Amino acid sequence: MDASKRYENTLVAILFFTWGTVFLDRMSLLYLAPYFAPEFQLTHAQVGTLASVLAITWAASTFFFGALSDRVGRKPVLIPAVFIFSILSWMTSFVHSFHQLLLIRALMGIAEGPTWSIMTALIEESSHPSRRGRNIGLVVSAAALVGLAAAPVLTTQVASRWGWRSAFFVAGIPGLFMGLLIWKFVREPARDGGAVTREKPSLKDYLSILRYRNMWLCCLGTAGFMSWLFALNVFAPLYITEVAHQPPTTAGFLLGASGLGSFFLGFLLPSLSDRIGRKPVLLLMAAMSAIVPLAFLVPVLYVYPLILAAIVFVSNTGQGIASLIMVLVPTESVPPQFRATSIGLATLVGEVMGATGAPILAGALAEKHGLALTMWLATAGSALLFLVALFLQRTARIRNAIRIPQAWIG
Repeated sequence: MDASKRYENTLVAILFFTWGTVFLDRMSLLYLAPYFAPEFQLTHAQVGTLASVLAITWAASTFFFGALSDRVGRKPVLIPAVFIFSILSWMTSFVHSFHQLLLIRALMGIAEGPTWSIMTALIEESSHPSRRGRNIGLVVSAAALVGLAAAPVLTTQVASRWGWRSAFFVAGIPGLFMGLLIWKFVREPARDGGAVTREKPSLKDYLSILRYRNMWLCCLGTAGFMSWLFALNVFAPLYITEVAHQPPTTAGFLLGASGLGSFFLGFLLPSLSDRIGRKPVLLLMAAMSAIVPLAFLVPVLYVYPLILAAIVFVSNTGQGIASLIMVLVPTESVPPQFRATSIGLATLVGEVMGATGAPILAGALAEKHGLALTMWLATAGSALLFLVALFLQRTARIRNAIRIPQAWIG
């Protein structure tokens, strides 16, 4: 194995566990809410507000600091961000009121936001063109494996034995370790064509990315994807227990199977896009993702929970969608010096419209028309993504890297 490929694999491994750590810290609040909410006498709306404030600050931060990293470099922004969000997780252990918790979560969103745009830009810049989809997909899928599968087990087990404050403290430890690994082993990537030379773009230069049709489509597609993601993950547990009348353990089993499937498909399908192109794979994933909420709406499937688990396991393509619509297509559509900016812009729109707006809309509709409508809203998010993918233009770097039939890439 040559040195460049060895470094590429090392980078992927470090950023895989770093991104998993980010989601461990982000999702720990939701898993630990049953422990701290009674102590602070929080309402459901206040718990929702804690999740929303992190999404809003994350959205602004990932765009601003992603653009800053295009200007000053990746590591000077990424390393402090990793250390800061880990320390903020520790600080959560010392809060004594809702407002203190709200402030800490807002600051955590600011610290975690840059990790998404910068880490994915690092992978994109450091990977061979034939492995970009595979590497991005593998790193992004860590959110499913660590944040959605391991995190609920780890945090609740610690909380049940030593209290929720200890759980937040434990959640902050891996980030400090990953920050040290990034500082020691990750190299600042060379710009296209040679050594690192970072010109200082003007505001007009940054706005130039809006001239690219794919950039607008990626923003709209990300909004559809994140509407699907959050409408599904917030309301599926409630639908399964309250409407389908299944025990919480069944809900956990089904959602766990769905999340595990998302992990495997999260790097298999983006790897396929390295060979046949981004557009056909994105269309396939958008169609497959719609099956998950629709499957939960079929009453007879709950009689055979193993079959239902198998269906959602093989159809949850969420992590793979994120790799393409939020990272690969934007970065391959704009000039190389604006890679992190393009990721940040798509994420900004998705976090505001999908992570923040969609759950609020779904909750209001559920109050009036029932929880089944939330699953239809998630399906509508997948449908929007599918429509967007139909109009995507082929990207320059993937076109130059592999031979793709014209009919497949539009």
